[in-house]
Amino acid sequence: MYPTLSIGPLAIPTAPLTIIIGLWLLLDVIERAARQRHLDSKLTYNLAVTALAAGFIGARLAFVALHWSAYRENLWGMVWPLTSGYEEWAGVVVGIFAALLVARRHQLPLWSTLDALAPGLWVGFMAISLADFLGGPGYGKPTNVLWGIELFSLRRHPVQVYELLAGVVALWLWRRLARQNQPAGILFLGSAAAYSALRLFVDAYRDNAPVTGEGYHITQLMAFAVMLGCLFFITRLPQAPTDDPHADSV
Repeated sequence: MYPTLSIGPLAIPTAPLTIIIGLWLLLDVIERAARQRHLDSKLTYNLAVTALAAGFIGARLAFVALHWSAYRENLWGMVWPLTSGYEEWAGVVVGIFAALLVARRHQLPLWSTLDALAPGLWVGFMAISLADFLGGPGYGKPTNVLWGIELFSLRRHPVQVYELLAGVVALWLWRRLARQNQPAGILFLGSAAAYSALRLFVDAYRDNAPVTGEGYHITQLMAFAVMLGCLFFITRLPQAPTDDPHADSV
């Protein structure tokens, strides 16, 4: 792990730096995707900023709710420090919901807008995974595999790298689908289903995952629900491709 980057007398935390760079790349990718999908790139960019802000708050509140016993006696800890302590899946759900509200207000096409947001979503997840790997807040189960990493005096699965590769696969699939004349929504739903399926598998190797009272990984449950939802909506999309960006307005 490399929690800090030393530049002369400066020691820069790598996790926040990675997130900042990831946010810049995320917004740039979304703006490019919006132009590719024949959407208003400026409006889509602003929508993404709103979704990020809402997702940030949602992810933090979800983490606090899941770990309420740690915050009960320290309410100030809910808002500071903000360098760690987020539930990414909750942030995604809240962020997408906020994006849909903005899209509805401006009469943006639903599925085409989600298609444009999707690559930014995978870039954001990859940035989070890389930040976790560098900073070390997430860690895998003990293992003897050759590619394991030493952490807390044990050889562990590099689960953050697994998550990053899941994001790479989702982004690759999005780009592959984008080269084809697919119906609006397929890019988002297809890549989201792939990412969720991979996370369903990958999170089995995480050692500090939040669990239910029965011992089920909450992240895996959410990934399974998202995967099923994406597959369901894929079967409900029109089969004929469309080039009309307003054909699926919210």
